[in-house]
Amino acid sequence: MRNRYLDLLRFLAIVRVVVYHVTGYAALTLVFPAMSVMFALAGSLMVASLDRTGVPAVARRLRRLLPSLWVLAAVFVPAMLLTGLPLTPKVLLWLFPVSDPPANYWGGLALSPIWYLRDYLWFVLASPLVLRLFRRAPLPTLLVPYALLATIEFGIFPDAPTVLREFGLYFGAWLLGFAHHDGLLRRMSNRVFVPAVLALGAAGLGWIFTHPGPRGYDLNDIHLGNALWSAAFILVAIGRAPAEAPWVDRYPLVGRMVTVLNRRALTVYLWHMSFVVALTPLVGLVGWTPRDPLGLAVRVVLVFALVGVVTLLVGWVEDVAARRPPELFPGRPRRTVVDRAAAAPAGPAPAETELVPAAPALIPAPRRPAPDFDRAGRGA
Repeated sequence: MRNRYLDLLRFLAIVRVVVYHVTGYAALTLVFPAMSVMFALAGSLMVASLDRTGVPAVARRLRRLLPSLWVLAAVFVPAMLLTGLPLTPKVLLWLFPVSDPPANYWGGLALSPIWYLRDYLWFVLASPLVLRLFRRAPLPTLLVPYALLATIEFGIFPDAPTVLREFGLYFGAWLLGFAHHDGLLRRMSNRVFVPAVLALGAAGLGWIFTHPGPRGYDLNDIHLGNALWSAAFILVAIGRAPAEAPWVDRYPLVGRMVTVLNRRALTVYLWHMSFVVALTPLVGLVGWTPRDPLGLAVRVVLVFALVGVVTLLVGWVEDVAARRPPELFPGRPRRTVVDRAAAAPAGPAPAETELVPAAPALIPAPRRPAPDFDRAGRGA
């Protein structure tokens, strides 16, 4: 049974990502480090899949991940090739992005969220081996990504490949998802849990405010602070997560929105940035400044509306990839056999019931012909 609290957390993370990309408000990254939360939730789900099916879970996870990317590539790669992207073997990275797939001058920004799939793919491939190590030595395994990131940020390993840097930045959150699934976070006593959260939070905020990036206190520019602050946030948001949250569905509209965005999270994430980029030039055309509150609000609404349209058009690919019946608008309650039987109109008993002899009546009905059992019952 799905934990609706975790569904709500993923819903909020996706909404936060889209709003941040439209507005650029750095404070949003501090208030809700959405990318780390999404990796932590994905890590928890990955362990659940590995426990159910073992190593084949990797192929199943990739099967659910890649088709939505291929749909995006089928639209944008030809457009980029027609507008100057060289046709080289690297274009094949759009099929399996173990590294950043090539893009031209406009596609590089519109398709920038591809880095998430690149990291996700590497994390999935590493999970079977790392899960074994984690369950043998949870704390040392969990500390490795943070130690790796520290060596890079302190200049000990300055020329680390991008993928290795991303392991240091986000794989710690993925491993916290492992710890959540295995119940390690819930079993932590408050005497350990609270000091850990306070220490990580203080270290993260201290690094953030003493090492601002080009956009101020935007976590995307402050890697070590991002990792530490996100770890504290995840410990609180997921480590003490309720086992269930039925109140999410108490309001049907809210429950339906949470369900839809969870079923279409990948489509929304992959496509939203292209609409952000497309709508940005309109700001000057209508006379708004880039930070005009009304203009930002209108752009947020328009981006969500356009993402909604493309989700209706291609979001069903996520259903097919997950081997669910495809739906244009997911989350509609499905009628069970009992529901259909209860809704069926009452009618006369089927003819076959006449073959069951009734109890003898006290006063037999006059002149009622006996049923022809041989004719009616043979072969029934």
